[in-house]
Amino acid sequence: MEKLIITAAICGAEVTREHNPNLPLTPRELAQEAREAEEAGAAIIHLHVRDEEGQPTQDQETFARACNAMEREGVTAIIQPSTGGAAGMSWQERIQPVYLEPEMASLDCGTTNFGDDIFVNDLPLMRNFAREMDKYGVMPELECFEIGHIANALKLREENLLPGHLHFDLVLGVPGAIPASIDNLVAMVNNLPPEATWTVAGIGRHELPLAYHAIAMGGHVRVGFEDNIFYHKGELADSNAQLVARIVRVAQEMGREVADPEEAREILALI
Repeated sequence: MEKLIITAAICGAEVTREHNPNLPLTPRELAQEAREAEEAGAAIIHLHVRDEEGQPTQDQETFARACNAMEREGVTAIIQPSTGGAAGMSWQERIQPVYLEPEMASLDCGTTNFGDDIFVNDLPLMRNFAREMDKYGVMPELECFEIGHIANALKLREENLLPGHLHFDLVLGVPGAIPASIDNLVAMVNNLPPEATWTVAGIGRHELPLAYHAIAMGGHVRVGFEDNIFYHKGELADSNAQLVARIVRVAQEMGREVADPEEAREILALI
């Protein structure tokens, strides 16, 4: 079984300090949080950014400030900006961090009921994202909130818009999307191409049990404040690093080694 890649989704677009006062928001805070998460065992930092009022933004310069701060902080993990943004943003607004030419970026693979909102990702939008990522040498992480989203991603591959290695992020438990269960995780994995790699992101209380199963199944794991702000029921997590460190301990107990950033790059065919 290949080594385990741990992704830390350190901020997200929806969580606020009212939910967890330990949430990093400024470029300096994000950089420190990324460094600590990497030191704990994360090989990928999934990155959202906020404006000066703490609101989600896809502004290219704001992403650049965060990425530059991470470089100064000595972060060597793969920085993976989100192109999800927030509901209602245009694709031109959402695509901005790709123009910084990061190693990876997320590519959402279908429209989703997201709580009370509709998160629109139609095929024309997905094609635009895939073309721009290919143009700038950015590997897409294919985010799937429903099992049908996998079929959308494979359609892009059939259209030669995804020429490289396929890596999926299977997100389970978003209100309005596929529920978080082991059966649903297995069903999604069974629909992936055999050569693809995949990560699971369980939302809220589902983060840990889905992580356990992903480790055993040969998949990879995402944790962090974007998906879950608690360490135990009723106990807020101190940091993203605390959530990462727990997955490292679980993997060690299960006999699976954890990939460092360079090993993750090899697994994902980034080098």
